[in-house]
Amino acid sequence: MEEFLDNIPPMDLMRSEKMTFVQLIIPVESAHRAISYLGELGILQFRDLNVDKSPFQRTFVNQVKRCAEMSRKLRFFKDQISKAGVLASTRPILQEHIELEDLEIRLADHEHELIEMNSNSEKLRQSYNELLEFKMVLQKASVFLVSSNSHSVSEERELNENVFLNDSYVEDGSLLEREMRPGPSNQSGLRFICGIICKSKVLRFERMLFRATRGNMLFNQAPADVQIMDPISTEMVEKTVFVVFFSGEQARNKVLKICEAFGANCYPVPEDITKQRQITREVSSRLTELEATLDAGIRHRNEALASIGFHLIKWMNMVRREKAVYDTLNMLNFDVTKKCLVGEGWCPIFAKTQIQEALQRATFDSSSQVGIIFHVMDTVESPPTHFRTNRLTNAFQEIVDAYGVARYQEANPAVYTVITFPFLFAVMFGDWGHGICLLLGALVLIARESKLNNQKLGSFMEMLFGGRYVLLLMSLFSIYCGLIYNEFFSVPYHIFGASAYKCRDNSCSDAHTVGLVKYRDPYPFGVDPSWRGSRSELPFLNSLKMKMSILLGIAQMNLGIILSYFNARFTGSSIDIRYQFIPQVIFLNSLFGYLSLLIVIKWCTGSQADLYHVMIYMFLSPFEDLGENELFWGQRPLQIILLMLAIVAVPWMLFPKPFILKKMHTERFQGRTYGMLGTSEIDLEVEPDSARQHQEDFNFSEIFVHQMIHSIEFVLGAVSNTASYLRLWALSLAHSELSTVFYEKVLLLAWGYDSFVIRLIGLAVFSFATAFILLMMETLSAFLHALRLHWVEFQNKFYHGDGHKFKPFSFASIDEDED
Repeated sequence: MEEFLDNIPPMDLMRSEKMTFVQLIIPVESAHRAISYLGELGILQFRDLNVDKSPFQRTFVNQVKRCAEMSRKLRFFKDQISKAGVLASTRPILQEHIELEDLEIRLADHEHELIEMNSNSEKLRQSYNELLEFKMVLQKASVFLVSSNSHSVSEERELNENVFLNDSYVEDGSLLEREMRPGPSNQSGLRFICGIICKSKVLRFERMLFRATRGNMLFNQAPADVQIMDPISTEMVEKTVFVVFFSGEQARNKVLKICEAFGANCYPVPEDITKQRQITREVSSRLTELEATLDAGIRHRNEALASIGFHLIKWMNMVRREKAVYDTLNMLNFDVTKKCLVGEGWCPIFAKTQIQEALQRATFDSSSQVGIIFHVMDTVESPPTHFRTNRLTNAFQEIVDAYGVARYQEANPAVYTVITFPFLFAVMFGDWGHGICLLLGALVLIARESKLNNQKLGSFMEMLFGGRYVLLLMSLFSIYCGLIYNEFFSVPYHIFGASAYKCRDNSCSDAHTVGLVKYRDPYPFGVDPSWRGSRSELPFLNSLKMKMSILLGIAQMNLGIILSYFNARFTGSSIDIRYQFIPQVIFLNSLFGYLSLLIVIKWCTGSQADLYHVMIYMFLSPFEDLGENELFWGQRPLQIILLMLAIVAVPWMLFPKPFILKKMHTERFQGRTYGMLGTSEIDLEVEPDSARQHQEDFNFSEIFVHQMIHSIEFVLGAVSNTASYLRLWALSLAHSELSTVFYEKVLLLAWGYDSFVIRLIGLAVFSFATAFILLMMETLSAFLHALRLHWVEFQNKFYHGDGHKFKPFSFASIDEDED
């Protein structure tokens, strides 16, 4: 047996990659290039040798600051490009190589130029907004001023016609107006202020003016015809033109202060209509000039942003990688000569050759006279865990890692999760109609894999796309289990031949009350379709699925215990094999393994024995005669033996291991607490692997309590975990009954009417219920229950999950994180 196990070829995913602790001694002149090549390789995890130093005390802090500053500038460019709506290049095009120093200078020039253009554009936009507001104030305020000067309608109409139609009449008309009305506002002491304010502030503004002047004012307003762009936020703002009439200098000061407080812009509007027309023409001409200037500035700015956009992706990648290189260099230590950098880290054993080749290439490319020293070191630290996965296995490995990263070289549950997870999901979701729907969704995601992989997806869509192969296997197993259950949207079909049952007479009137008669061999595959709608449908399916759930649960828990044996054998721990693996196997199978045997025997023999009675009285009255519940000869003596084995297995798990560990520890360190001659007491305390330290680390009471908790947890868990697998039966039954309800009470009920509208509504409700309840909510429910069965019932038998993940320095992972 030992030879057979030794000759089994190793599995890629069964245990994590063998890791080795290495040290690098890199000359300063080739350090940057060496780290860059290792980043492209992505298979070396560096260890931080400067943990005691703050980020500002490290060697390459200035270079990191420079890279951070360049990253800030590039983010500024990206924001400006997105705000301007300029289409930047999404793919880095082939460009000439540029050094970091040259890039820093170029980015500074671009930023200075862009900031200057933005500043000029803001000033021009502000001037343009002021002129536009002034124009609107002139247009709207003239109406209020004309009406306030007690014009007659005919005079105003005549004056307006003369102003618009005859330019030569304008001056005469204005002189005539001065002579006829030499300023009634000035004579009566009435004054006014015109301005413009945001529409959202008008009500509060008017209320404040009314209170400040105690009602001695007249407030007129009119909405502006054009929205005005805010130069800072670049948002269009609705504004309102207002004219405030008041009397007295004190009231004028109050109004001006309130206008300033509310951010209202006031503009001087003459009472003379001629001057208003003249100012309006001047403002319009200046607006036209500013529009041309603004358009030219925007075109120039967009051209500059477009030229930056062509290089932006490459520059961002370059700066991101340079910063990562200097961050990694800050994890290295200078040696005493300050001419070499010393680094330490972990790498897989298979990658040593690739790392050495990359370091040799770095030495050659940097023209260094001294080569890079790369050698393996011994360490007491636990190595990181690394599994090589592909697109199919990666999602299942992530499911396992979400519970906890495997301990180094520990048996990996993901190997078995690839099959058991979708299968247990399908046991709860078994319907080959619903399985086909899931399959179509998975195939769409896989077919568009290359396209979706480069897109930025939402959180839900990203999770769905990441688990596309999990969804594929779940759908395939759902089709398989659905064929076994013979359910297609809860409807059975005679796929594999005719039924083995028939009615007692031709009318089939008593099929649902008395039952059917078997007249031929059993249905070849799956559940016979004639069970659907029969009197014993529910008891039969409940019995089938409940017993099947127990068998699957006991099989998976036994697999977990067997994997604990392989873990103990791999680490060479014979104590765990003798005093943990063997009693666990005996206890679980003496009780629930025996129950599984009874289930199989009952299925094979067709016995009517009550298994509940057998298992209960196995504990309460083990010596009583079984009577009609006896399934095979010698069952009662076998039950007594199994019960005794289960009772013996509990102290077997609890007591031997702590006492054996204590004895081994005492023998190992007996007589070694005294060091060699010449070893001082101080040296003994300083030495990390001294016998005294190990003596203090061993705590018998702590180990005994831990073993007691572990034993009690296993004994109670054997019962609760077996009961937990009954969720397979419960979820399967719930899914089947929900499908039946939607089919019979919605679709068939609607189809019973002759109305096309009612049938269409019934089909729509059935489709909605199938899509959102059965395909989404039930899928999520079955997924979570399958996840719990693997994390709790399966993995707690062997999986520690207290390791730490292998995180190599890799440019690829940096780019993915940034995206």
